[in-house]
Amino acid sequence: MSSANGEQQPVKLSLPLKYQQEVFQELRQKDELVVIARGLGLLRLVTNLLHSYDAAGNNLILLVGADERENIWIGEALAEHAAISMAPRARGLSVVNTDLMSVGTRERMYSQGGIFSVTSRILVVDLLTNLLNPETITGLVVLHADKIVATSLEAFILRIYRQKNKVGFLKAFSDSPEPFATGFSPLSTMMRNLFLRNVTLWPRFQVNVAASLEGKKKAEVIELEVPMSESMQFIQNAIMECVEVSIQELKKSNSGMEMEDWNVDSALHKQFDIAVRRQLDPVWHRVSWKTKQIVNDLTVLRGMLHTLLTYDAVTFNRHLDTILAAHSPPPGSTRQNQSPWLFLDAAHTIFDTAKRRVYTGKASQVGPEGIDALHPILEEQPKWAVLAEIMEEIERDLFFNPVLRDDSNGTILIMCTDGAQCRQLREYLQNMHVRPQMEQTEEEGDEHEPSANVMMRRKLREYLLWKKKFSKISAALFAENQSALNGSSSLKTGPGNGFRGKAPPNKRRRVRGGGSTGLAPSRAANGSILAPEDKPLDVASLMTEIRPTETESAQKQEIVADPLEDMEDYYQLYNMQDLVVIHAYDGDLDEHIIEEVKPKYIIMYEPDTAFVRRIEVYRSSHNDRNVRVYFLYYGGSVEEQRYLSSVRREKDAFTKLIKEKSTMSITLTTDAHGVEDPQEAFLRTINTRIAGGGRLAATAQPPRVIVDVREFRSSLPSLLHGRSIVIVPCMLTVGDYILSPNICVERKSIKDLISSFKDGRLYTQAETMLQHYKSPMLLIEFDQNKSFTLEPFADLSGSLSSMSSSNASSDLQSKLVLLTLAFPTLRIIWSSSPYQTAEIFESLKTQEPEPDPIAAVRIGLEGGQKAEDQTFNREPQDMLRIVPGISGKNIKHLILEMGSLKEVANASLEDLDPIIGKEAGRAVHRFFSKSVLDP
Repeated sequence: MSSANGEQQPVKLSLPLKYQQEVFQELRQKDELVVIARGLGLLRLVTNLLHSYDAAGNNLILLVGADERENIWIGEALAEHAAISMAPRARGLSVVNTDLMSVGTRERMYSQGGIFSVTSRILVVDLLTNLLNPETITGLVVLHADKIVATSLEAFILRIYRQKNKVGFLKAFSDSPEPFATGFSPLSTMMRNLFLRNVTLWPRFQVNVAASLEGKKKAEVIELEVPMSESMQFIQNAIMECVEVSIQELKKSNSGMEMEDWNVDSALHKQFDIAVRRQLDPVWHRVSWKTKQIVNDLTVLRGMLHTLLTYDAVTFNRHLDTILAAHSPPPGSTRQNQSPWLFLDAAHTIFDTAKRRVYTGKASQVGPEGIDALHPILEEQPKWAVLAEIMEEIERDLFFNPVLRDDSNGTILIMCTDGAQCRQLREYLQNMHVRPQMEQTEEEGDEHEPSANVMMRRKLREYLLWKKKFSKISAALFAENQSALNGSSSLKTGPGNGFRGKAPPNKRRRVRGGGSTGLAPSRAANGSILAPEDKPLDVASLMTEIRPTETESAQKQEIVADPLEDMEDYYQLYNMQDLVVIHAYDGDLDEHIIEEVKPKYIIMYEPDTAFVRRIEVYRSSHNDRNVRVYFLYYGGSVEEQRYLSSVRREKDAFTKLIKEKSTMSITLTTDAHGVEDPQEAFLRTINTRIAGGGRLAATAQPPRVIVDVREFRSSLPSLLHGRSIVIVPCMLTVGDYILSPNICVERKSIKDLISSFKDGRLYTQAETMLQHYKSPMLLIEFDQNKSFTLEPFADLSGSLSSMSSSNASSDLQSKLVLLTLAFPTLRIIWSSSPYQTAEIFESLKTQEPEPDPIAAVRIGLEGGQKAEDQTFNREPQDMLRIVPGISGKNIKHLILEMGSLKEVANASLEDLDPIIGKEAGRAVHRFFSKSVLDP
C-alpha cells in the first residue's frame, strides 16, 4: 500500500497472515469496532494501522486507552516500521502525560502533528479548553473498547470529538469479548458509547482465522497430562468441598439475589468473587456478618486452589499458616465470628495433609517411651520431574541434531504464571543435580536422577525460622482481618496473645503419653481448627537434621538486586544457542518475547489460551522457524478445568455477539455525524420556568459550568456535558464546581468526606467558600451501584474501639451536624448518583446568571498573585494538602518559599515558623518527624 504522495516509498507492513490483511483493509476503508480473540495479534494490527498513517505525514492521530507497557511496545514497533519502510515523514509515537509535558509543550506538539498517546484526563481538559482543536484531529484509535461505559472519560472524549469533528476517522479495538455479551443488548449500547455503526468479529473459529492458523506450518505440540500427587488431590478435593459449602451458605442467606451463576464451575473463573461482591454491594449494609465473612472466604479459598498447584509444599504450608492466623482469634478472646469453612472436616484435611507433605513424625528408638520425633518429607511438585525429563529430551535432541535447519535459535522458552513461579523453576533447574553430601554416600545409584532436595531443605530451614517469629504477629493479622470485615465488637487482647495456637488448658489430656502435638491441627472448644504447634525440642532436632551440608553451603547465593555498576567489565550478551529463558505470561507483550527470543522449544508450564494462539500466529507467520511446544497441565485439576472453562466462555461470548450483530438495530438519534438543527439548539437555551411573574428568557449561549481540573477523575463532568452544558476546566482554589457567580459547590464522595473530616480539610474549605460566595454548597455524592445510606461506610469512619456500624454512622452524622452548626449558611446536597447530581445542577442553574471563568480562578488567590502565575504541578500540592497544619491559606506561601516536597519534609521548625506560623509549623514538623513504627 502506498501513501497519498506518489514520490514517497511504499509503506511496508508486517501482516503476513490473510486474516490480518483483511482486518487492515477493512479498517482503512471505514470506521469500525474490531473485537478479536485473545492472542491473535491485536497490537500488531494497531501498530501497522498507525504506521500507515504515520508514514504519510501531516496527520494528527490520538491513541486513547493505552497503558504504559502498550505505549512502549507500540513506540518501539513504530520506530522499527519507520526504519524498514525508510519513511522520512514518520515521527513515531509521542507519549503525553503529566510528568513530562507542560501546557505550552503540549500545544506546540499538537500543532506539529504526529501520533500521540494521551492519558484520558489530560486529553479531555485539552479538548474542552481548545488547547487541542478537535477539528484538526485526523482520527482517534481507541484501545480496550470493552472498558468504555457511558460514564467513562473515554466516552466523554469521543462525544466531544464527534460533536466538533464529523469527518475524522474513529477505530476501536478490543480482545475481550465477554463484557460485550453481558447485560441487555450490550453490543448496541457499547456501539452507541463509541459513536460507531460497524463492528467486525474475529473469533478463533472464524473461517479465515482458522485457515491462516491451521495450514501446513503448524507447530509440533506435545501435550503432557501430569497426574497430581495423592496428597495434592486430597487437598484440592477438600478445598472444592469448602467452596461448595460456602456457596450453598451464601445462597441460603441471600435468597432474593440473582444466583444463576453462583456455582462451583463459575467459582473457578478469576472474576467470581468480584462479581458476587458487586451483586451484594447495594445491600452490603443489610447482609449478615456471616455473608460478609463467606464472600471474603471465597477469595481466600480460590487463592488456595491456585497456590496448591504453583507453590512448593513448604511455601504452601507457610501460606496456610498465615490464612489460619488471619481467620482464628487468639486464645482468651471471646469472639465467635470465625470463617464457617474452618469448622468443616475438609478444612482439617487441608491443613493436616499440607503439613504431612513437609514433615511428619517417626518412631524414635531414643528414650524409654520411643517419643515421636519430626522427620522431613519434602514432597516435590509432580511437574518438576516432568520438566527435568523434557529438558533432558531437548538436550539429547540438540546433541544429535547439532545443525539448526531453520532460523530459530536453540533457545528454550519456559512460560509460567508469575514471577514467584519463575524464581522457583530457575532454582530447581540450577540445583536439580546437586546432592547434599550425606545423600551421596547413601544413594550412589541415584546421583543422576533430578531432585529438588537441596532447594526444599533450604526452604524448610527458612520456614522453621520464620515460624518462630510468626507467632508474635499472628494476633495482629487476625485483628487486621476482622477490621476489614466490619466487626461488631472491640477486640479483646490479653497478655498471652503472642502464643496463639496453644492447646487450651482443658484439652491437655489429649497429648499425654509423649504424643506429638505437631502432627495435625487440633480443634478449639467451639469446633474450629487451631494452629498446630510443634515442641521446641522436636523443631531443634529437625533443624539439626536439615542443617546445610558442605555441598549446600558452597551453592551460589541468589542475587536479589544487582546495581549493574561496571557493567561493561562484567557483562556480555548471552549466546542464544544454549539459553533457557523463564518468563511469566504477560498479555500482548508475550508476542514480543517470542519474536525476540525466536525459541526452538517452548515449554508451557501452565496452560494459557492466549499464548497457545500466539504460538500459532508466530509459527504461521514464519516459514523458516520450527517450534516444538510442550504443553503441561495437571490432569483432573482446577488448572485444567479453568483452561477449558475460559475457552468455552470466550466461544459462548462470540456466539452471542454474532447473534446480536445479526439482529442489531442501528440507533440514528445518537448519530454524531448528523448536524444539529439550529432551531433545536436555540430552543434548548430557552428557560420556560416563568412562575411568580418571571419572564420568558432565552440566551444565545448554552448554560455553562466551571469545573476544577482535578474533578475530571469523576464521571460528573461527562454527564453534565451530555446534558448540553458547556464545561469550562479551570484551576480553582475555592470549590469544585461554579454554577453561577453566587453558587459554589464542593463535591465529596463518602470516602473523601470521611477523610476530609479526619484531617479537618473540610472546615477550611467551607470557610473559604463562605468568604467568597453567597450560596456555598456541599454535595455529598453516593455511588450509583451502592446503597443510598451512610451505613456501609461505618467501618471507615470510627476507630477500632468503636467498630459497631451504629456507632460509626452516628459518628459521621454528628460531624455533619457540627459542620452545619459551625456554618449555618452552608447548604448540603445529598445525591444518590452522578446522574442525579447532573439533574440537580441543571435545576440550580435556572434563573441564574452564567459564571465568569477568570473571576472564578482569581477567587482565593493571594492579593499580588495573578491567575496565570498559579502553579500547575498539582500532585505534590495534593499530597501537601493532606499534611496536618497545611490549609488552603498557607499552602501558597509554602509552595512559593520551598521548591519541593523534599524541602518541606527536611525543613526545621525555624524554617517553617516565618512561612506558615508557629502552630501550623509545629504540626507539619511533627508529621514528618514521626516514626512509621509508632502506633
